[in-house]
Order: sequence, then C-alpha cells, then structure tokens
Amino acid sequence: MALRQRPLGRTGQSISEVGFGCGNQAGLLVRGEPREQVSVIARALELGVTYFDTAAAYGAGQSEENLGRVLRELNPENILVGTKLQFGQAELQAGPARIKDLFDASLARLGRESVDVLFYHGRIQPDGQGGPRSVGVSDLLGPLLDVYRGFRDESRVRLLGFTGLGDTASVLRAIQPDAFDVFHCYFSAINPSGGFTLPDSFRQQNLRGLIARASEVGMGVLAIRVLAAGALAGQAPRHRLASREGGALIAGVDYNDDALQAEQLRPIAAELGATLPELGIRFALSKPEVACALIGVSDATQLEEATRAAEAGPLPPGVIERVVNASLSPLPAAGEG
Repeated sequence: MALRQRPLGRTGQSISEVGFGCGNQAGLLVRGEPREQVSVIARALELGVTYFDTAAAYGAGQSEENLGRVLRELNPENILVGTKLQFGQAELQAGPARIKDLFDASLARLGRESVDVLFYHGRIQPDGQGGPRSVGVSDLLGPLLDVYRGFRDESRVRLLGFTGLGDTASVLRAIQPDAFDVFHCYFSAINPSGGFTLPDSFRQQNLRGLIARASEVGMGVLAIRVLAAGALAGQAPRHRLASREGGALIAGVDYNDDALQAEQLRPIAAELGATLPELGIRFALSKPEVACALIGVSDATQLEEATRAAEAGPLPPGVIERVVNASLSPLPAAGEG
C-alpha cells in the first residue's frame, strides 16, 4: 500500500503524508554511505514518498549535494523537492544579489535548475530585531518575499515557504493570505501547542495554534520535529548516523526532559500496539490541517516504521486528548522511571 496523499493547502498540489527529511538529525544524507543513500531513497519512492526536504545548512551543503546525486541516479517522476536558505539582516541589507547567490549555490549543489519549494529557514522576530539568522516580520513580508517571488517569476521555484520559528507573536503576524504558500510548523506529542490550546504555563515555547492560522490563509502545513529530535524515537543508543546537532529549535526544549516526557506516552502507545515513534507520527497526522509529517530518516527500518504509522491512520479522539494532557504533566523526578 502506497502512502496516502493530502492536499498541500491552496497550492493545488498533493503531497505524501510522510515526507523524507534530509537533515543533520537523522544524518543519512549528511553522513551516510552513497550506496545506502540510494537504497533508502529508492525504497522511499516505492512506498509512495513524494516530498524530499533539504537545506543549504544541512552538513554545510552535503545534504543538497547527496540528494541531488541520488535523484539524478534514480530519476523519479512526480516528486517534490524543497530546500531552505538561512540568512539574516546582513544579507537582506546587501540586497537581492546576495540572496540570489545563496540560491544559485543551492541549485548548483542539487544539480537542478529549479526546486518545487523554497523556504526561508531563519527565525522571525519583531520588527527591528533581526539578527544574523533572523529577520523582522516586515522584512519577511517585504524585501525577502519580493526576492523569492522573483525566483518564482524566473521559474526557478514553484512554491514559497518559511519555517515558523522565532517569536510566536511575530510568526502569527507573518502568516498572511496571498504571501507564502507553505509553512513548516514545529509540532509533536511532546509540544502540541502548534495545534492545540495550551496554558501559558506550558514548559516549552507556546506556539499558540500556528497550524490553524496557517490553514486559515490557505498555506500547506508541514509538521517538523514530529519525533522531538529523536526523543520520541524510543531507541537507545541513537542510530549511528543520528545526531543532536543543530540544538533546540524553540525555547524551553531540553532533550533529556523530552525523553522523560516521551516515556509517559509509552503506555498509551502500548495500548494501541504501537511503538513510540508510530504514536508520534500518527499524532501529527491526526491534525487534518497537517498535509505532511516530515520525518528524518537514518535507515530503511525507520522509513518502513514511519510508513506503517501513516497507514494506521489518525489516532482516536480520546487518545489524542490523552496525549495532549500528557504534555502538561509534570516531569518525573530524577531517578523515577
């Protein structure tokens, strides 16, 4: 059974429920062997994966290079390739030519003339607070969007997106109709605040329903960090290719705390006859506004598990409620377990 497809917001494009993450966390496209990379991506195509997500920052360009090489070898049809540019105020002030240089370099590494989706990969901050890897809301919706639209006019990209990181209020302001097409949203069973209303006292950054806001304006939503950077993977030790490189994407995240929180979900998973990662993937896909759960893949076994989880379908409403409530539970004291 091939993966189901979901509509990608207002774009008219469909996308597989599971997307192939090519980043540092899972590591296959950064640290894997070339033959292994080809084998796993070939299997992903067989399973119906239609979206591959990379970035200039992953392995200092290695992920783009390796993904491009593998896709040229396999030459698949009807897939989507997305990449991401990370920059800040200095690049914006340098003008469009600097951002064009960054995009040209990404396309060269990929060995492509165009990509399907181009994301802004930095953080969104209040106006006037943009830094080396962040921009203000007005910059995102003004000069940055203008440059990206220029790439689209040149047929070098079809869809424009940004990653919803930084100041939550600013990200909410940045989600506007007729601007960007696609949205990356941090969303997991550990921090479900992008899709559910949580109290101000929540221990991590509260993302205050970003998914609903993006859906309201017609953006296609891709859920990221679905397995909380491996805390929901339920495996020890971590895979040989996996890394904690890249740090926390949102405020208040601690990997060890997330792993403790994940253990409180294990009994719920067991009742369903599922593993922790399967529970996490099904939870993300239970939100109908989520078009795709983006999963970092280290090997074929993880890929198969993600596919089985998607095939099992969304969680029952009662289970979803239990998972959300578990995210609000106090962490076990040190030594409990």
